[in-house]
Amino acid sequence: MKLISVAVASLALAAPALAQQADDPLAKRTITIAAGAAYLPTYVGSDDYTVAPAIGARGTIGGYNFQFRGTQGGIDLIRQPDDPHAIDLQLGPVAGFNLTRTRAIKDPQVKALGKLDTAIELGGYVGIGKTGIITSPYDTLSASVSYVHDVNGAHGSYRISPSVTYATPLSRKAYVMISGYTDFIGAKYADYYYSVTPAGALASGLPAYSARKSGMLDYGVISLVNLSLTGDLTGGLSFIAGGGYSRVLGRYARSPIVSIAGDRNQWIGGAGLAYTF
Repeated sequence: MKLISVAVASLALAAPALAQQADDPLAKRTITIAAGAAYLPTYVGSDDYTVAPAIGARGTIGGYNFQFRGTQGGIDLIRQPDDPHAIDLQLGPVAGFNLTRTRAIKDPQVKALGKLDTAIELGGYVGIGKTGIITSPYDTLSASVSYVHDVNGAHGSYRISPSVTYATPLSRKAYVMISGYTDFIGAKYADYYYSVTPAGALASGLPAYSARKSGMLDYGVISLVNLSLTGDLTGGLSFIAGGGYSRVLGRYARSPIVSIAGDRNQWIGGAGLAYTF
């Protein structure tokens, strides 16, 4: 699920950095919508890949930011500071669906384990950002951490996801971003997605395995480029492309779902079009 979220984010959340400055008339009211395609594993730890649609949106209205990416959305309840170079504190709710192994499973052994239920995950995030910090008055360095918990009894556990992002416009028509992240998961989350029960072992041919322990699931990095096709980064049509790598860790990488039927090394990529108005 994290890979899907990040892949969609690479298409939909390339903020037109110049339009986020308070001295720009669009800074308090800008919306970007995006659509494209992402190439990604069928689940975190799979060695089978699929091409999936990627859609998303982000915006700022009255100084308040919101974003939607794939199956997750959130709102920043702290208004952006009027000073474009002031520290930007972030806090708000997030909500989404976790579709891991609910569909499109290609590996016959993993498929034999059966489809999983969709998790409805609710939670929140906190973050901090600063503009004009390294290379120009418009670059941004930010850090955030989100917490979500399943509320409908699928995995019945939590995921904590810290991330650090650096982004900068190269001109009024080109923008680049790089982001690093990791995921920490609860024991029930690990058990639901990475354990193999004795009954599952009989059905799939994979050895029985217990992954029921909380810990760090993975770490990853993703980068993207946003190129304006009409107008500039403050408005109009643009092209977005991105890619990234992540690695499944520890006892989760040793799960037969990953070590036998999948791969701990994960790759993603995507491309699409965005329109800012």
